[in-house]
Amino acid sequence: MIRGLGNKKPKIAESAFVSEAAYVIGDVEIGDNSSVWPGAVIRGDFGSIKIGSNTAIEDNCVIHSGTPSTPSYREDVTIGDNVHIGHGAVINCRKIGNNVLIGMNATILHDAEIGDFCIIGAGCLVSQGMKIPDKSFVAGVPGKIKGEASPEQLWWVKEGPQGYAELAKQYKEQGL
Repeated sequence: MIRGLGNKKPKIAESAFVSEAAYVIGDVEIGDNSSVWPGAVIRGDFGSIKIGSNTAIEDNCVIHSGTPSTPSYREDVTIGDNVHIGHGAVINCRKIGNNVLIGMNATILHDAEIGDFCIIGAGCLVSQGMKIPDKSFVAGVPGKIKGEASPEQLWWVKEGPQGYAELAKQYKEQGL
């Protein structure tokens, strides 16, 4: 379901796939060949959400911008290109760079910023305001930088988005 909120209307690239069982509302932009899978909720109501190209938002993810606690405060969310956000992740941060894997059920809190070529482990809790440099591997609760992402881990960053772009194209062609 894709809905506007007031004068804020989603802008979705023609090549993107948004499942009919996903909910996208408000000031949201989704780039070329990106995909939003069943159960995902993307709410651009307190701020904007910009999702780059070749980015996969898997089933049951929540992406929300801003916070209602200070009405004058606006926190926009920017998610880069070639990002793979695993099942059930909750994203309410400022920035996710390019070529990033967010593991299943990870939570990224307000004001956090994740650099390029990063891996956020499954179930990880990235604390409010945490700044994660490029090429980092982060895991745990609370999340801690465990070192540099290995080539084996970065395989998921390279192959995941492409695989999902191809799958999304198939879903789109079949009207799913």
